[in-house]
This record gives sequence, structure tokens and C-alpha cells, in this order.
Amino acid sequence: MQYRTLVSRARAAKRHSHSPYSRFRVGAAVLAASGKVYTGCNIENSSYGLTVCAERTALFKAVSEGEKSFVAVAIASDETSSTPPCGACRQVIMDLAGDIDVILSTSNGSFTVMKASDLLPHPFGGENLKNVRRTRR
Repeated sequence: MQYRTLVSRARAAKRHSHSPYSRFRVGAAVLAASGKVYTGCNIENSSYGLTVCAERTALFKAVSEGEKSFVAVAIASDETSSTPPCGACRQVIMDLAGDIDVILSTSNGSFTVMKASDLLPHPFGGENLKNVRRTRR
């Protein structure tokens, strides 16, 4: 799949954004290694901590459907400049999808491709937990 098509899917997902508080609409499209695309949008809540970003929505949908390997994620907003994922989404991308391509698009559909590791160069992951001593209480 071409990344231009993935950006188009992210832009389409943005239309479903539930963002009554910030009015900042975001859509995302995740390309799984299987070739299937999963989309998501940001879903706000008046208790902001319960808001879920588009990137996490799309990735969680994919994982909940059994996907384990990913190629890329495209992110679209209404901004004229590209919108990078927030810190929480960067961590989730690295943890669930690894060092995939992250496609940052603008409101007119142009885009830039970066590696997830460029956005989060020192992620916390499963490797950090291997030496944790498990104790019984």
C-alpha cells in the first residue's frame, strides 16, 4: 500500500473525531503487516485524562483484532503543519508496533515520513522489565 493512500485513510478517519472541547480533530490509520488498515480518531471526554488519541485508538483496534506486526501509522489533523503524536502515543507506538514508519501529514495531504525511534529515541519497553525481580507477597 502506498503511504499516500494511508494518509487518505487517516484524513477520512478524522471526520469521526469527537473533539467538542479542543476542536482539534485527529485521525490515524495503521498499516498492519497483513496488509489490513485500521483507523481511529481522537475521542475526547470532559475529564481530559480519559481522552484517547487517534493513534492509540487505531493501534488498539488492530491489536484487539489479533494483529501483532505493523508497517506504518499515518496521522492527520486540520493543521497546515504536520502534527506529531503526543508522548503517550509515541510510547504506545514503540511498545506495540516497534520502530515503524510514522507518517505526519498536513491539512492539504502532503506528508513527511519519520521512524518511530526518531520521535522517541529512548523508549521504555519490555527489555526494561526482564530483570525485575518478581516477589510473592
